[in-house]
Amino acid sequence: MSSKNLALEIEGLGKRYLISQQEKHNYLGDALMSKLKNPFAKPQKDEFWALRDVSFQVEKGDVLGVIGRNGAGKSTLLKILSQIAEPTEGEIRLYGRVGSLLEVGTGFHPELTGRENIYLNGTILGMRKGEIDRHFDDIVEFAEVARFLDTPVKRYSSGMYVRLAFAVAAHLNPEILVVDEVLAVGDAQFQQKCLGKMQDVSKEEGRTVLFVSHNMAAVRTLCTKAALLKNGQLEYFGDVGEAVSRYSEARASANTIVKHAEVYNQGIVVDDILCNGSDATELQLSPDNTTLSIVVHGSAMMRLRARLGLTITDPDGLPLAHYGEGLDDGISPLVEAGPFEWRAEIELPRNMNEGQYLVTLGFAHHNVQPWVSFNDAITIHYQGVPTGTGDPLRYSDKFGFLMLKGTVTRDVVTNLLGHSDRR
Repeated sequence: MSSKNLALEIEGLGKRYLISQQEKHNYLGDALMSKLKNPFAKPQKDEFWALRDVSFQVEKGDVLGVIGRNGAGKSTLLKILSQIAEPTEGEIRLYGRVGSLLEVGTGFHPELTGRENIYLNGTILGMRKGEIDRHFDDIVEFAEVARFLDTPVKRYSSGMYVRLAFAVAAHLNPEILVVDEVLAVGDAQFQQKCLGKMQDVSKEEGRTVLFVSHNMAAVRTLCTKAALLKNGQLEYFGDVGEAVSRYSEARASANTIVKHAEVYNQGIVVDDILCNGSDATELQLSPDNTTLSIVVHGSAMMRLRARLGLTITDPDGLPLAHYGEGLDDGISPLVEAGPFEWRAEIELPRNMNEGQYLVTLGFAHHNVQPWVSFNDAITIHYQGVPTGTGDPLRYSDKFGFLMLKGTVTRDVVTNLLGHSDRR
């Protein structure tokens, strides 16, 4: 393929990190004695390859979705493409200027105003002052921060931060726009606005977008191609539907729930989770049994507050329902230090559509401190409520996962001539 049609090329890309393994000592005296015995000893270093032997090409105007589990190498790939990090091996060829939105407020100075940060961030992206001047009003209108334009951004909310950061990156005409999880912040209206802008950038302006997200619905809607990463390697590159299907299958492949752990803080250690008597990640439910019986064994490392939360999503990551312990009064229960066993009985509605649903479990001090979560840890296969024809309800694609109950009353209305109107 001619390079005239390409936005970027990647050949044999790899990124290696060296992790130091230092000897641990419980007492200062032991540490000093070890240093005296081996004064020139150096800590051992282990190799960790965040990326290894990744190769693909992206054409101009494509929207590439980069998907994979946490730790698959997605953010490392984008940092290399954004020239924030250098590869250990391999080559990248970029045919155009790159604009990056990797984290909320990257390239912003907290003490400067929104107006000043637009010019600062635009300059970092390689834009001239004249270019920024031409797009300034469009940036402010898109970000919806006109009222706070001369306020230091350190006083902005996270939503205002990301609106302004995305607006700058999207309006200052980079040929390649790199976006990492921007849709994780902001309300639904802003998320739709971002999707619309990225579609305009790719379709109408012919620019290329690289988009990392765990929201599979957004990936299906926006992207023309997808790259699936697994353990730092390229598992699949090509059709979006196929990539999402492989990703969804991989999320459910671990044979125990606890293997899905994402630890935010070591305050709580979870040893075992059982759902309906099993630690399997696949669960069959029928209209005769829609109860989730959760048993958690673990330990609290200190006296703390924690609640159990459970979220149900569809396979594309769209939230459908949530249970939160203590959310009615906003107080997370107090947990004493030491081992514990928690039990929860959570009732799902019987009149769900037939289909697959994903369950995420989490433990957190509500609005204060997340402890640990188990993302998409359980896949529910629901049979669906039988209808009069004997077939289960299968309307989830059009009407959602839950068929609401209700009653309809029909009365015969008599018209003025004394005849019933049965039209």
